[in-house]
Amino acid sequence: MELILIAIALAMDSVAVSIASGSKYKNINFATTIKIALFFGIFQGFMPLIGYFLGNVFASFVDSFDHYIAFIILVYLGYRMIQEAREGDFEEEVKDLKNKTLLILAIATSIDALAIGITFSFQEIDILYAVSLITIITFVLCVVAVYIGKFLGGFLEDKAEYLGGIILIILGFKILLDGLNLI
Repeated sequence: MELILIAIALAMDSVAVSIASGSKYKNINFATTIKIALFFGIFQGFMPLIGYFLGNVFASFVDSFDHYIAFIILVYLGYRMIQEAREGDFEEEVKDLKNKTLLILAIATSIDALAIGITFSFQEIDILYAVSLITIITFVLCVVAVYIGKFLGGFLEDKAEYLGGIILIILGFKILLDGLNLI
């Protein structure tokens, strides 16, 4: 369940941009919707894998305080997502739907997933399962988000980012309390 919540939280940046895409380009077709979802899904899944391998290099050095590192990373990322939601400039980010723009947006929205991958290396997580789950959840949510944006406009963009930020902060506290053997 925790991994599903992380996947949903990570997807929220991509979901917000997908809503903006649907809102800005009302005549968006199914093929373009799938392309958007593929860009975001693949990058959201690939970045934790990179972070996981980077984290494994240092995992043995930080074993005794890894829960503090995971807590700091998750709370910081959650806080940053909430701050980005307050700025609410999602439609301005979607200049066009060309591959170059989508690549830049996919990288930008998945940097937090790289950091999450580092936290995965401190835990006993099946990384291939985690990466697959993150990819699939992001893909599905982005397809749905484009259509939400198409029909509801940009009303939900910032709410998706708020939700993602709150989930990451809560999970950060849970990992810290687990690491301190308080729960």
